[in-house]
Amino acid sequence: MRSFNPNWRRFNRTRQQTGKRSDLEVQVASQLDRLGVKYEYEKRKIYFVKPSKARKYTPDFELTNGVIIEAKGLFDTSDRQKHLLIKEQHPQLDIRFVFSNPNQRISKQSRTTYAMWCEKNGFLYARGFVPKEWLEQHHA
Repeated sequence: MRSFNPNWRRFNRTRQQTGKRSDLEVQVASQLDRLGVKYEYEKRKIYFVKPSKARKYTPDFELTNGVIIEAKGLFDTSDRQKHLLIKEQHPQLDIRFVFSNPNQRISKQSRTTYAMWCEKNGFLYARGFVPKEWLEQHHA
């Protein structure tokens, strides 16, 4: 039998009311909407190979300038591994992260934060909102 998870109701309510998976995604979408930025939400499927198994990745937000934005509250090991594989297999993609807290450590045992992981692995990141300069950049 499944144990009760109070966050499931909140997740389900957010998903039903907004079509977004998390409150942070709702916050990022609201910012983009307020600024009149055109984007697509979880429309594109990006296929990648996880050793011995083909997988697909659905970006949270894809701006018309080519920037892909992932809104992350929790950034667990499997997510980090996935993004390293995608970066390796699709180096042309410009994937950036918006964290609710970039200073969150990747685990209790580690001193590495989400921000440090991004810097080490060549990903741009922001806290809470999409920086305006990300919206203004143009890709070839």
